[in-house]
Amino acid sequence: MTYQTDLKLFIDGAWQSGEGRDCMAVTNPATGETLAELPLASKADLDAALLAAERAFPVWRGTDVEKRGAILRKAGSYLKANAKEIGALLTQEQGKPLKEAIGEVYGAASMFDWYAEEAKRDYGRTLVRPVGQRSIVQRQPVGVVATFTPWNFPIYLLAKKVAAALAAGCSVISKPPEETPGSTNAVAKALAEAGLPQGVFQLVHGDPDMVSRHLMGSPIVRKVSFTGSVGVGKHLMGLAADGLKRLTLELGGHAPVLVFDDVDLDATLDKLVPQKFRNAGQVCVSPTRFYVQEGIYDDFIAGFAERTGKVQVGNGMDDATQMGPLAHERRLPAVGDLVADAKAKGARVMAGGEPMGNANFFQPTLLADVPLEAKIMNDEPFGPVAVARPFKDLDEALHQANRLPYGLAAFAFTNDLTRANILGDMIEAGMVGINSFAISSADAPFGGVKDSGFGSEGGKEGLETYQVVKAIHMG
Repeated sequence: MTYQTDLKLFIDGAWQSGEGRDCMAVTNPATGETLAELPLASKADLDAALLAAERAFPVWRGTDVEKRGAILRKAGSYLKANAKEIGALLTQEQGKPLKEAIGEVYGAASMFDWYAEEAKRDYGRTLVRPVGQRSIVQRQPVGVVATFTPWNFPIYLLAKKVAAALAAGCSVISKPPEETPGSTNAVAKALAEAGLPQGVFQLVHGDPDMVSRHLMGSPIVRKVSFTGSVGVGKHLMGLAADGLKRLTLELGGHAPVLVFDDVDLDATLDKLVPQKFRNAGQVCVSPTRFYVQEGIYDDFIAGFAERTGKVQVGNGMDDATQMGPLAHERRLPAVGDLVADAKAKGARVMAGGEPMGNANFFQPTLLADVPLEAKIMNDEPFGPVAVARPFKDLDEALHQANRLPYGLAAFAFTNDLTRANILGDMIEAGMVGINSFAISSADAPFGGVKDSGFGSEGGKEGLETYQVVKAIHMG
């Protein structure tokens, strides 16, 4: 499929092209070729987006919930009807295999479908009062929302924020990643085709620091939702403090995987390895730190290494590809340096460990016996590298799982139900998968604890994060 070249901003219901604006190149990480030129928003563009969102908010807030839901459902239908074409854009921009990209588009559509219905279940409550008095509690939209999303799941993460905010009755200004504009523009097209009123949704690309400072510096924006790194999240907290803006932060993780000796090892490995190398490991909840009970550790390492060596790496547009490139050329030295540090400190390379070919490809990698002082045991690699260590018992496994300041996702594999209950209770993470990696769905909250952020997206919690609570008392 030929990549679309007509990239634009979407402000106040109209598409804005590149005339008079700075532009940046969009490249294919698998080939290095330039795909298109992306226009970047100026401060004047951001001001126009702010004014449009402010003007549209009372209109959208007052729109009947049935009509809101119908528009969201139409947007979801547009995404599903065009999933193959949008997925191909995503693969060319970001690198992930086409099947994964198409699946991401369907995942984004599921967000619009689910929140179209959840908006109708947004009930308040009545408090017990003496005869003749009434006290009720309502949830109301917070106002104009600014969202910031990353490049690893650009369509899904954008839809997760936007669908909930629109369902709540908010107007939205979104800054998706500049690396994947063709696929994220499809969300704006879906909403425009669905009949969303003018100004309710704007999509702008631009210099991240300038855009975040300008939008968050405006009193028009009442709420900010960000998905990205811990460092940037802390920076945005500082910007939000000046205006006392509400925040949802979904930040980095370093997900532990606890594997106990009562599992079916082959069946467990068949689950673990594909998940580790999904999206080349560029997943905030990617299983990364593998702690394996010592009685099965050697067999685990052998089986993981064998499967890792069979992962087909290549251009995501090729049907045989199971893992594509890293999304940025800067990720190659970052991942390589972590592997080199681990090797220097005593880790064994059981598979991979090197860049491969041209462009941004890195071998699927397994490191065994990785010492705790290695950087990769403490810093998220965000790449196709699994690290493994043995453990003796449940207490040691829990200590290692909770050792880091991150707490986004964690996973455990065991057939002991009592142990599974303890793990679910004691692991410090916003999401825990027991014998499963299915932790992200439209109807479930997604978010972290500790340095992995606060607030949730998805589920009824995702709707509530775009609302304020009001108590009304009548005597």
